[in-house]
Amino acid sequence: MIEEQRLFKVDGKPFQLISGSIHYFRVVPEYWQDRLEKLKAMGCNTVETYIPWNLHEPVKGEFHFDGMLDVGHFIELAQKLGLYVVLRPSPYICAEWEFGGLPAWLLKEEGMKLRCNYGPYMQAVRDYYSVLIPYLAPYQIDQGGPVIMMQVENEYGYYGNDHSYMQAMHDMMREMGITVPLFTSDGPYDHAFIGGKIPGLLQGGNFGSHAEERFEFMRKYVDGPLSCMEFWLGWFDDWGSGMHHTTDAEQNVKDLAYMLDHGHVNIYMFIGGTNFGFMNGANYYDVLTPDVTSYDYDAVLTEDGQITRKYTAFKEEIGKRFPIPEVTLSTKIIRKAFGEIPVRDRVSLFETLDTISHPVENLYPLSMEKLGQSYGYILYHSELPETPAIAEVRIKGGNDRAKVYTNQEELITLYDRQLLEGHKIEPMKTGTKNIDILMENMGRVNFGPFMEQQRKGIDGPVILNTQQHFNWTMYPLPMDKPEDIDFSREFTGKGPGFHRFYFNAEVKEGEYTDTFLDMSGWGKGIVYINGFNLGRFWEIGPQVTLYVPGPLLQNGVNEIIIFETEGKYQDTISLVDKPNLG
Repeated sequence: MIEEQRLFKVDGKPFQLISGSIHYFRVVPEYWQDRLEKLKAMGCNTVETYIPWNLHEPVKGEFHFDGMLDVGHFIELAQKLGLYVVLRPSPYICAEWEFGGLPAWLLKEEGMKLRCNYGPYMQAVRDYYSVLIPYLAPYQIDQGGPVIMMQVENEYGYYGNDHSYMQAMHDMMREMGITVPLFTSDGPYDHAFIGGKIPGLLQGGNFGSHAEERFEFMRKYVDGPLSCMEFWLGWFDDWGSGMHHTTDAEQNVKDLAYMLDHGHVNIYMFIGGTNFGFMNGANYYDVLTPDVTSYDYDAVLTEDGQITRKYTAFKEEIGKRFPIPEVTLSTKIIRKAFGEIPVRDRVSLFETLDTISHPVENLYPLSMEKLGQSYGYILYHSELPETPAIAEVRIKGGNDRAKVYTNQEELITLYDRQLLEGHKIEPMKTGTKNIDILMENMGRVNFGPFMEQQRKGIDGPVILNTQQHFNWTMYPLPMDKPEDIDFSREFTGKGPGFHRFYFNAEVKEGEYTDTFLDMSGWGKGIVYINGFNLGRFWEIGPQVTLYVPGPLLQNGVNEIIIFETEGKYQDTISLVDKPNLG
């Protein structure tokens, strides 16, 4: 039995938090109610979500709270179903999300310092909170809403120990109208709990196993409720990892049972969802490891919301202690294979470059952020009237992956540390007229000390042989307007290019049809469905298929556009009815 002092109180009554994480921004809004209904039907009484700053303020001073970002509607749906809500609106969220949720435009400023009491950073946070916090405040439980707690910062003790920053974040939330209890959460280790603490504030722990041992540790620091604010059920995948990570469901159940008997739990993730577009994060320890598009996470529900063995086992375990409510699922969702689809149109990137980008000229190359670009690709072009045969290429300050071309013929691919170390190549013949460098942002690091070094593109000199090369034309390629691609132009059959497909779908009222795009035989790139960026693919895996949620399909003709960078493509694609995550 849980000791009385270890329980929360909601409306003056003892309350045990049994929560699950659903990131509204990783699930299409038409499916929010389905996922919340399944959460309640498993026995949870609360839903938890992060709030990603980089989506809500993608450009400084430009705020979005509609469509997939209508967090207010998500909260209202939860309340309609009788669920409480825990919000984690801190500027940094980690979450295996691009730049940990921080907006890329922060890096435009030289010397920017993140997640500390640094004036320009704190002013940017204050400007954001001056819009976000008044938007969220009416949803608090003392104002008639379902929000019972909010987080001040996320796993700060892993990052730093600037206690003045943590206090300032706390004070800012209070000043702007947050009245519900606030908390922090850190890994259950002394340095993390000490570094991330705020005097008088509840501390939670984040962990995925050894629940009894973790709770015992937390008793040293926590007088009140013992809470696992992230009970990791699985793990994320990165490109080239060779496998889809899964965990032992039986052990998960044992850890859940212990926490149900001794404290509070937030299941991370109830459903992982998808890193649509360019929103995957990355880690950097010895090498760069960008995350795949799927955030399936081996969660309680699959990426597309299917019930798993974990779900059934968790529901049974919760049901031993609490009554499970009867919930009728209101959203009809099926899986369908549409079969093989032939290619209709193709065009090479170099041929349609002028229709999808506005060039900028400068003496030296500039990073994406300095050009006002956050995500995607950027092409650096320069003429070579006097350069002798190129025998070595080095790109200082380059992130993350470079495809180098001379006379639009591929010369070399450089990735991560190879950019600085350079690579010696067979000297080109005379007659080299120009050089193009297609840089890809693979996803900014979302955890650890490398976050301040995450400018993308080229933020230093390009060295050809031993000489810095000057005079560049830069083509930003955020890839946010696929409708501007001109498919009437030439496709050379090699190098980066766009490939367009059409297929028919019957969309019935009251029913959604999910499918999965099999990218077998394709090299590397991104995919759009009816103008929506589904995310990245890469032949190195482990992920093979991309999830296509039913609400993205339209009745009748549907368009798929693939941007592929390696010159590896097929004449057909396949839409299948099962995922292949490796």
